[in-house]
Amino acid sequence: MAFLPLKTLGPADAAVKANDAWLAELDAALGRPGADWSLVCRETLFALWYPGQGSYDALLNDAKTAAATRSALLALDPRNITLEPEYYADVDGEKFARVKPLLWLWYSFDRTPAAGQNVDLGVKFRRLLAPRIFARCGKNFKCFQNVEFSYGYNLEVGDDCVIHRHVLLDDRGGLTLGNRVSISDYANIYSHTHSIVEQKEVTNLRTVLEDDARITYHATVLAGVKVGQNGMVGASALATKDVKPYHVNVGIPAKSIRVKPNAPVEAIATQRMPKREV
Repeated sequence: MAFLPLKTLGPADAAVKANDAWLAELDAALGRPGADWSLVCRETLFALWYPGQGSYDALLNDAKTAAATRSALLALDPRNITLEPEYYADVDGEKFARVKPLLWLWYSFDRTPAAGQNVDLGVKFRRLLAPRIFARCGKNFKCFQNVEFSYGYNLEVGDDCVIHRHVLLDDRGGLTLGNRVSISDYANIYSHTHSIVEQKEVTNLRTVLEDDARITYHATVLAGVKVGQNGMVGASALATKDVKPYHVNVGIPAKSIRVKPNAPVEAIATQRMPKREV
């Protein structure tokens, strides 16, 4: 089977210069002591959605501005919108208030013409925000468009992790990704669960994906599950229990169907139960 590494690409020089200059400005604005991240978010989104339209305040207060436009302008400011996790009873209000402007900037950027499937700019932009949102973010973090979080501040990410499109990372109960973890498109990783009797009864459990774990297309990992080192959850599978290191689990519920050929002996060997005395 062919080994197909990714190509090295980049946009035109003019785009690279413009993108890098903007990201440097954004990084500096977010990094200033006492920076108002809500204001930075608002002004950034205004520049992206209303280029060349002058002042935000002037357009907002212009009597000729349509009511719908005024509403859209107000929504650029994270202080004027609510996100679902804010309604959760167990949210840490202080921690969420800190990251909310950056979550709103992240989500809103993905809907702009500059973002979407623009891989080069999108990865750089999200890599800039991630360390300010997550509890920990390692080097070379790579994230594609339309990824969502619960709180963001309960997420720990190791080095060289890749998160593909339309992934949900529910860190409500805590979520840890080891080094080189890969999560494919439309996967859902949960760290909270609801009682089957009383929906308002919520249990938070830390979910852990160890080094080199792979969660493939449309798969779901439930709260409290640990996917061991080099473990894999197959396409559309539902992991309700721990996945052993180097094992490939598929199905609903997910069960081990094989061990990876690169597994060490201890991952392949099974312990025999002693014979019972008759």
